[in-house]
Amino acid sequence: MNQPKMITCPGCNRPLRSKKSIAKGIGPVCEVKVKNLENEPPEGQLTIRDFEDAEND
Repeated sequence: MNQPKMITCPGCNRPLRSKKSIAKGIGPVCEVKVKNLENEPPEGQLTIRDFEDAEND
């Protein structure tokens, strides 16, 4: 029996159900989490503002 291939979200391993999520390759909740991570430096890493402030002190 031919069952359609189930595509899972790479972030949480849950099956992608909507056509939009399948097209993007990621679920909506994980997509928001990834976007938030892209905008924040890793913990402990200096930002350019921190660096500039340290030079001006």
